[in-house]
Amino acid sequence: MARLHDKFRQEIMPVLAEKLGRTNPMSLPRLQKIVVNMGVGKAVQEKARMEQAADQLGQIAGQRPQITKSKRAVSGFRLRENIEIGCRVTLRGKRMYEFFDRLLNLALPRIRDFRGVNPKSFDGNGNYSLGLVEQNVFPEINPDKVTFTQGMDVTFVTTTNKDDEARELLRAFGMPFRDK
Repeated sequence: MARLHDKFRQEIMPVLAEKLGRTNPMSLPRLQKIVVNMGVGKAVQEKARMEQAADQLGQIAGQRPQITKSKRAVSGFRLRENIEIGCRVTLRGKRMYEFFDRLLNLALPRIRDFRGVNPKSFDGNGNYSLGLVEQNVFPEINPDKVTFTQGMDVTFVTTTNKDDEARELLRAFGMPFRDK
């Protein structure tokens, strides 16, 4: 079992139950899924960028990414309908907890001038999103083989619909929120 999943069951659930004043463990907030998204806008001109970005996202997440296509044509961006413009991975269960552990303990500390993640990036429904500027912060990526830097968005979807409860959940996992 994943290390963070054990920590959630044995340490975080009792603390959350006490803080939120609940006795039913099924009413406590928990992580439902983590979605990692890479928007590869340059893939319109260069097809090799999409393949390389999808390969790197697969290495980071541990599963094959889904290629996303454009839904409509936008002439200002030289974009036609049904062109590959991004890739995403939805992580659940064991892979989700392993990715979250690697993000917290390996990737975030490797970011230059890191002072914590923004505590205001909640969407009002208990979900948290953060953006990473480059994929090189993950140790799975070989920096010698990278020809371009690519950012990504990481979204944490929780079972609660309140931002304060989700913030307490992520803080209990060890998410390094920036001080106000």
